[in-house]
Amino acid sequence: MDLSNLKPAKGSIKKNQRLGRGQGSTKGGTAGRGHKGQQSRSGYSRKSGFEGGQQPLQTRVPKFGFKNINRIAYKGINLDTLQALAENKKVKKVDKEVLHENGLVSKNDLVKILGRGELKAKLEITANAFSETAKKAIESAGGTAIELPGRRGKKVNKPRKKTKPRVAAPTANEAAGEKGEEKEESKEEESQEREPEAEKKAGGAKNESTDDKAKDETPVEEKEKEKEKVAGEEKA
Repeated sequence: MDLSNLKPAKGSIKKNQRLGRGQGSTKGGTAGRGHKGQQSRSGYSRKSGFEGGQQPLQTRVPKFGFKNINRIAYKGINLDTLQALAENKKVKKVDKEVLHENGLVSKNDLVKILGRGELKAKLEITANAFSETAKKAIESAGGTAIELPGRRGKKVNKPRKKTKPRVAAPTANEAAGEKGEEKEESKEEESQEREPEAEKKAGGAKNESTDDKAKDETPVEEKEKEKEKVAGEEKA
């Protein structure tokens, strides 16, 4: 055995067919594609389920059912499984980590406790969801059923801080109305300021007129006395 004798094993190397290399190769002319048609052209690709233009099977069969996008898939763990776990492993607290360690659920599973079987052990069980029968059985055995917060067992988000509502910019009509109201208010204030001044002036004028009247309207007795004095002086 030397380098000159080395050969690959028989049948391990297969030569590719040489297409379109003359009639003597038996693959000349149409190169094994036949005459015309879709599969003889370059760029041909057939979709899965295509039946050459015939109505395909997936459209001949009627539709049924639907896929619920809101469905939550839980991994169900029954009470008899928990009872066996408590007897064999002597566990008092059961949560997702304990179930994962014992190969009952995977890391990303959502756990729901179901009511099949009988539970005698007093256990503290934490899971994403509980059926009503399972919850009653756990509590009647002296245990506690702790349901994780949130629909999917996630932490519940804290409520957002209340923000002040945005006030929309006033329209042209509203702005014009506000300006008109401001003008009316300013006019009312000016009129209120002017009223006391007018009252003062009117009060002064009234006082002056009353004084003049008081001067003009002398008592009758004083006039008579003045007349008597005048007459006495004339006689003297």
